Amino acid sequence: MMGSHSIKIDAYAHIVTPQFRAAVQKVSPRSSVDLYPAAYDLEYRFRIMDRYEPLVQVLTLWPWPPDVACSEHAVDLAKMGNDEMAELVFRYPDRFVAAVACLPLNNIDAALKEADRAIRDLRFRGVLLHTPLNDRPLDSPELMPLYEMMGKYNLPVFIHPVRGADYPDYRTEKESKYCINSLFGWIYETTTAMTRLVYSGILERYPNLKFVTHHCGAMVPYLEQRIIMFGDVHEMRNGFRYRQALTRAPIQYFKLFYNDTAIYGNTAALMCAHAFCGPEKLLFACDMPYGDTEMGNRNYRQTIRAIEQMAIGDREKKMIFEDNARNLMNLPI
Repeated sequence: MMGSHSIKIDAYAHIVTPQFRAAVQKVSPRSSVDLYPAAYDLEYRFRIMDRYEPLVQVLTLWPWPPDVACSEHAVDLAKMGNDEMAELVFRYPDRFVAAVACLPLNNIDAALKEADRAIRDLRFRGVLLHTPLNDRPLDSPELMPLYEMMGKYNLPVFIHPVRGADYPDYRTEKESKYCINSLFGWIYETTTAMTRLVYSGILERYPNLKFVTHHCGAMVPYLEQRIIMFGDVHEMRNGFRYRQALTRAPIQYFKLFYNDTAIYGNTAALMCAHAFCGPEKLLFACDMPYGDTEMGNRNYRQTIRAIEQMAIGDREKKMIFEDNARNLMNLPI
């Protein structure tokens, strides 16, 4: 065991459950899930996890393709995926400590019912939102009842970016090249969502609402001073009134986000995030099984090593590896 932590809680581990996988492939035949066996093959997944024990995961369903998320089958698919994740948590409590609900957000009434069912009946510990959400921002008015609900439950909303190759890098082109849409586009989408959530006053309106970003807060920690200065300059020179819904400086709301460590290693970047939001807002995760030619193994190895090499004490490393996730989601371990 490394350091003084007793367990590692992967707070943002993707999975594809069997029935959900089959149903998605009917709606979206070009789905890429087959490229990642650790996403759907439990034995494959467990072999990787065994290399880093003691390790448990909080399950999040593999990101929906846009055509699936907007389909008439979204309600049934969400229920199917959530039921299957609940079964995995029940069958393998030593592997999966909790799950986060997938919601049919092309139907907000159904989404609210499913969130309530997942939390009350299935004992899920949060909900997952993609951004953009069917081409809409996360400060859309129809999402306010969900935010109010999650604030009352005092459970987090997990943000996952999506941007397909059909989103071009330049307006004169028809598709993205060199995987820029996901390599950098996803980071931009998360940053944009965070900014909309801050300036719209949602974090002001629902003080108990908590968001978890993927990829360690995206651009925000690195650009802290630009965010501060850019806002000041535009308000002074151009008379913009972006802060009307806020009672504190905007940067203080950016610091309220929880951020996972899924940047595939990079101690210097983790230290930047640590300096920005503090150790209490960092959650261990490695984006399993994506972004990795070893299907999850290299991500774990590099992420754990990067955290261990951070210039912080064992108490703060333990917060990142386990305590923060346990406290944020009230986990039963």
